[in-house]
Amino acid sequence: MLNDFLRRLTAGVLLVLCQGQCAAGEAGQWGHAWAGYGEPKYPAGYSHLDWVNPNAPKGGTLVLRNPDRRSSFDKFNPFTPRGAAPTGVMLFMFETLAVMSGDEPQTMYGLLAEAIRVAPDKSAVSFRLHPRASFSNGEPVTAADVKYSYDMQAGPASSPASRMAWRGVERVVVLDDRTVRFDLRQHTTDMVLATGNVRVFSRKWGGGKPFDEVVSEPPITSGPYVIGAVDMGRSLELKRNPSYWAKDLGARRGMFNFDRVIYRYYKDTAVAREAFKAGEVDIFLEGDPGAWTRLHTGRKWQDGRIRKETFATEIGVHMVSYAFNMRRPVFQDRRVRQALDLSFDFDTLNRQAIFRRAESLFSNSEFAAAGSPTPGELALLKPHRAELPEAVFGLPYVAPRTQGDPRQLRRHLLQARALLEQAGWTLDSGGVMRNARGQPMVLEFLTTGPTGQLTEWQANLERLGIRLIERVVDSALMGRRMERQDFDLYLSTEGTFTLPSATQLAGSYGSSPDGKTGSRYRGIQHPVVDALLKTMSEASTQEELRNATRALDRVVMWNHWGVPYRFSADARVSYWNRFGQPTRRPRLYVIDSVSTNLPAWPLLAWWALPGAPR
Repeated sequence: MLNDFLRRLTAGVLLVLCQGQCAAGEAGQWGHAWAGYGEPKYPAGYSHLDWVNPNAPKGGTLVLRNPDRRSSFDKFNPFTPRGAAPTGVMLFMFETLAVMSGDEPQTMYGLLAEAIRVAPDKSAVSFRLHPRASFSNGEPVTAADVKYSYDMQAGPASSPASRMAWRGVERVVVLDDRTVRFDLRQHTTDMVLATGNVRVFSRKWGGGKPFDEVVSEPPITSGPYVIGAVDMGRSLELKRNPSYWAKDLGARRGMFNFDRVIYRYYKDTAVAREAFKAGEVDIFLEGDPGAWTRLHTGRKWQDGRIRKETFATEIGVHMVSYAFNMRRPVFQDRRVRQALDLSFDFDTLNRQAIFRRAESLFSNSEFAAAGSPTPGELALLKPHRAELPEAVFGLPYVAPRTQGDPRQLRRHLLQARALLEQAGWTLDSGGVMRNARGQPMVLEFLTTGPTGQLTEWQANLERLGIRLIERVVDSALMGRRMERQDFDLYLSTEGTFTLPSATQLAGSYGSSPDGKTGSRYRGIQHPVVDALLKTMSEASTQEELRNATRALDRVVMWNHWGVPYRFSADARVSYWNRFGQPTRRPRLYVIDSVSTNLPAWPLLAWWALPGAPR
């Protein structure tokens, strides 16, 4: 949970640009919100967000399952490295200085902070706390609590991932009881966002114990719920705090409508799915597209007791791809990489239309390349023309498609063979593809579990004289081999975004800091990519950001540094028909409570229908 939160925290919404506007006026002045571009949607003093019912009834119980791989919990502290904290405490207990609205990707609104101020050069961010902000023990939230919370999350008692997330902050300074300033080492929009997402808790949590020894003590936080009944490792009850300080704030009105939220832990997804069908759990987010088709059916769905719905959002999606280790000699020729792409028959694999084919780094968003390059894109690309494939200057990359037609696949394989021959590979009399030194092309795909989806690709490659081996290893060995760059291909899943983050993308596509080894796993070392990532990080308008991302999209996709596989922008959900919902949904939201800076709309805004049976 924490690692996911931290990854999203440092890679999520681009928030404030020094040229942007704050709600109170010019950059550097106090405002209730900060917008990266233009003006915030909601003005100062807004009454509620558009995707809630401000008069939603309170009461009832919401029962959820563990939404991630953890099948148990043994502590309440989500920040320390040892053990597992219960799902949901981040969302329902720990509050942040600011929150996203869910309606716009570029704006953050104060929560614990009633006002935000960012230095024009993004070297510092100041927060002034709301005078009513208080913890569950009734004591006020102070600037000293904010500093303490940051120091614990960035210090040696916290997890390595947490410390890494805060490496861009130089120090936190308490200016007075209600004002705190973050001095930034990295003057980037990502770090501005990160400061607003500090989870705040009381200095009294743990009663003075060293932070890494705070384990079973219930957190003292400012959120709308407190811990109720606990069966350690099996279930957790969260009780709504009737004295919650922010219940009438615009950022919170109409939310947190259940008197109780209960998390039940199951050993695996199959058991949890059966528990949902039996009525033990209220909402089930299905991550297995095959199971969605086969297992979310039956009398309870037919008679309306359970509803089945695909929730669409406007969240951008990076692609899932079979990524190449560009340190390997076999992948140095772009024609070889393109040939491997041509051999992958997505349409036959996707017979049941479960997935959508990835053709961009920025699917489901305005940041994907579209049409011919714009003048703004060309201004970024033309100075590097000699270093780029000519295709970059034409239409965007389109993945090879067969529509399941064997004749079209055969044409693709003939094109692939021609490209391999141009790159110096030939098919010997035994049907083996060899290079000029007589070495066969043998590729190893490294994974922690059989995918069940390589068989047809392996068969297509066999027709080209190429052998693809699926090497299944345990997670520990997988981690070691990945860190040693001892692999040919792996399945890369790059997650989602609201506004693209240069910081996040640099980890996959940017050069390494030492200038020698390339990006962490892929080993990409390309000056044009680095230049475009720098342009992204320095963009002062949404148009500048869009030009940079679309240019980057063209460069990455046409270089064929992997085989694009799939993406999904939808959430497949079954839920018991006993809840009321607002008439509108956010543009940007998630379903479950895995930590993120996006609103978990059903958990925040739904309510129990009076008289509905459990």
